[in-house]
Amino acid sequence: MEYLPAPAAPAQGHILCCQCGVPIPPNPANMCVGCLRAQVDITEGIPKQGTVHFCKQCERYLQPPGTWIHCALESRELLALCLKKIKASLSKVRLIDAGFIWTEPHSKRLKLKLTVQKEVINGAVLQQVFVVEYVVQSQMCEDCHRIEAKDFWKAVVQVRQKTLHKKTFYYLEQLILKHRLHQNTLRIKEIHDGLDFYYSSKQHAQKMVDFLQSTVPSRSKSSQRLISHDIHSNVYNYKSTFSVEIVPICKDNVVCLSPRLAQSLGNMSQICVCIRVTSTIHLIDPRTLQIAEIDGNTYWRHPFHSLFHPKQLEEFLIMDINRVQEKKKGAGAGARSNKHTLAEAWVRKTSELDTDHQYFCCTHLGHILNPGDLVLGFDLANCNLNDEFANKMNPQHIPDVVLIKKSYDRCKRQRRRNWRLKELERDREGTDTDDERQYQDFLEDLEEDETIRKNVNIYRNADIPVESDTDDDGAPRISLAEMLEDLHISQDATGGEGAEMLT
Repeated sequence: MEYLPAPAAPAQGHILCCQCGVPIPPNPANMCVGCLRAQVDITEGIPKQGTVHFCKQCERYLQPPGTWIHCALESRELLALCLKKIKASLSKVRLIDAGFIWTEPHSKRLKLKLTVQKEVINGAVLQQVFVVEYVVQSQMCEDCHRIEAKDFWKAVVQVRQKTLHKKTFYYLEQLILKHRLHQNTLRIKEIHDGLDFYYSSKQHAQKMVDFLQSTVPSRSKSSQRLISHDIHSNVYNYKSTFSVEIVPICKDNVVCLSPRLAQSLGNMSQICVCIRVTSTIHLIDPRTLQIAEIDGNTYWRHPFHSLFHPKQLEEFLIMDINRVQEKKKGAGAGARSNKHTLAEAWVRKTSELDTDHQYFCCTHLGHILNPGDLVLGFDLANCNLNDEFANKMNPQHIPDVVLIKKSYDRCKRQRRRNWRLKELERDREGTDTDDERQYQDFLEDLEEDETIRKNVNIYRNADIPVESDTDDDGAPRISLAEMLEDLHISQDATGGEGAEMLT
């Protein structure tokens, strides 16, 4: 008779699985993990596949019901968005861990690895790991639909300036870029005397109007037109128009103030030079260095105009110049400029070098002018001033020449300019061929005026090497410390190589 060996006794502290007889540590279900998983699936009812909508134009994901948000690939924001889609199904289990599984960037797939726990038979807690796969589908958001349509707008801001030079507009463009006021625009259209900004809501347009009134001297008007009316729900659909008019004065303009305004500014001379336009008009008296600021409200109460067109600037040669000690202030005189030096100069037109005719004038540019320098200015002695206030002035109080700025070699300045500015993307219609010259004038103003540069983002141009100052001709330049490094993002804002996946 053969005796079969007796089955091995369970190890100390172990029991046999009630299904397969494998020794296991005691648990409330008396079953091993394999048998327990075979009988109970705690992920039942949780969807293993889903869909995520992505707008390729603005690179945002749809968060139901109607919110579009920016999310980088494998970010916490995108993980939260995916989990919200199965939040109701996860209410019956306990979520322990969640994370992304790497997928090919161009596959348009997102995979989540989830770890959940749930109490099963007789209080036993079962933990399980599973994968949820999402398909990224392209869908254009409403904002991008409106941008593509171009004609779908509810508000427009029409910015106008009745001048022949666009220096103020170039400065305003840089302010808009710096403060990102152009992000909500549907379309920007350029016409010969201004810009039109189109918006999808009246609130965005009003925000732009408030910004313009705080940065440049201007005045605004608004109107609205009824497009449609739903009599059942009492809903009105309007299109709003905001008209913003900027004062018609630019930098380097020679102006003639009214006697009343000149007196209120500290008994200034009526003939002044505009040295800067920011939120106010900055004027200087070239004969006394007295300065004044005129805001938009003051200008519209006492309007004045430029006496000359920028193309009427003439080139003069400094024959002799003498710095003048500070003159004694008169009664009620205002503040004087500390950045300028008063000087008396004898000048001759470069077009009249074959003659002996010279002009005497007072200038505020004594700190940068020397005998032999070239300077740009306006000839008041040989012109017809068609101005209401200038025609009533005593001829003895009108200077023969007003010097505006020192003249440098423009070609050389352009060649060594190792910085650049960004521009607004806009539709150009009816632009003038003179725009390039005016833009170069604005760039030169930035180099010469440190106050204006503080409000503008200037980017370094790596294509032009930095030159030494050994052959410097004295022309103003912008230091490297004032330049920003332009950020070029070669990868998509969705993170990593996600650009390939979502195009």
